[in-house]
Amino acid sequence: MKLNYFLIVIALPFITHSQITLKADGPGNTYELINRVLAPGSEAVEHPECVHPSFGRHIAEVWDTDLKENVFEFYSHVTPDNDRCEKLDRQRVEIKTYEQSPENLKGTLGETVTYSWKFKLPMGFQPSRSFTHLHQIKAVGGSQELPIFTITARKSKVNQLVVIHDNETILASADLSNFEGFWVEVTEKIKIGANGTYSISIKKVKNAQELLSYSSANILTIRSDNDFIRPKWGIYRSLKKAEDLRDEAVRFNEFSIKEGDN
Repeated sequence: MKLNYFLIVIALPFITHSQITLKADGPGNTYELINRVLAPGSEAVEHPECVHPSFGRHIAEVWDTDLKENVFEFYSHVTPDNDRCEKLDRQRVEIKTYEQSPENLKGTLGETVTYSWKFKLPMGFQPSRSFTHLHQIKAVGGSQELPIFTITARKSKVNQLVVIHDNETILASADLSNFEGFWVEVTEKIKIGANGTYSISIKKVKNAQELLSYSSANILTIRSDNDFIRPKWGIYRSLKKAEDLRDEAVRFNEFSIKEGDN
């Protein structure tokens, strides 16, 4: 009797890292989309609507003619916006990962995490003399109050976009006007540890021209008493010199969090 043998090969994906992407998909249900990706079942949006409900939601999805796709637009108003009715000397509209987020969105000791996103500042963007943060890497647990890395805009004789380490040391800076009126893409890679590594590059989307970069092979990226690090994006600015500010609309899109060295 002749026997026939059949070999069945099942192809399974080889997973080397995890990655999530948050991308605008059209007007409506914007907060729900953000929450579903960054903190399912919880609130990943920090906004000033407790004091400014008449405006409605402070993040919308709008059509962008440059990218030819829907993007997120973050709104900040000099009055009456504040910081969630908790602090009146500043105002905040940000999205984040935090304790309620899935484990693969928390950067823990020994991991390498790459954050990437796009943003577009309007022409004539007016930052505070104190701080106008557009992105922060913060820690959770222990000494968690001060950010570990920050991208902030600063008013000065020539306004600057600045990358700060541990709320104190300026790692890189460039004229803010170089970032106004067009889309840029940020890639930030962090190996998490007391002697970690950090790199950041900001390039024009249109032609990949690099506008700002920095890298270090030995830098603190988590404190000894922290449990994990997490990202925030949006507009978080001081009101101490409110006369320097104006109402702003900053566009963001394609937030990505990827674990792994690749």
